[in-house]
Amino acid sequence: MSDEPDDPHVEVVRATGHENVTAEHASTFELTTDDWLTPAGNCIVGVEADRTPRDFSTAFREACRDADATIEATLTVDAGDETLTETITGRGDPELALLDDRSMVGRTSGYTDDERTILVGGDGAAGDLDRDIVAALADGADLTLRLEVEPAE
Repeated sequence: MSDEPDDPHVEVVRATGHENVTAEHASTFELTTDDWLTPAGNCIVGVEADRTPRDFSTAFREACRDADATIEATLTVDAGDETLTETITGRGDPELALLDDRSMVGRTSGYTDDERTILVGGDGAAGDLDRDIVAALADGADLTLRLEVEPAE
């Protein structure tokens, strides 16, 4: 896995938490460009995202369309006195469109029938996140989502 800022296989999205972040959803996690969140949005972990799948590079999107690719979604939260990090690992799929201009969703399932899905077969969802991360997000902490796709060999 690479840390190169110009790596075509890395995309970074910045967002913020919101008082209504509960992160209770069992099969998805989501970031949105919306600046609001209702209590019903129990999969949403970040609002006011500065980028969407439509902004991702063509090379990144194409690498994600490989069913054998590994996609890591690393969420880093600035919780004031500490930085909290958690990674959800999933895979790519030939059906990933990655063209949505409002939100992005990581899934534990294989569902790809929308333009928001950024990974499938994830090993975690919003409900699996460390509760300290969720509490920090509910307090409005800054969130960085680092997506990295590792193409199949």
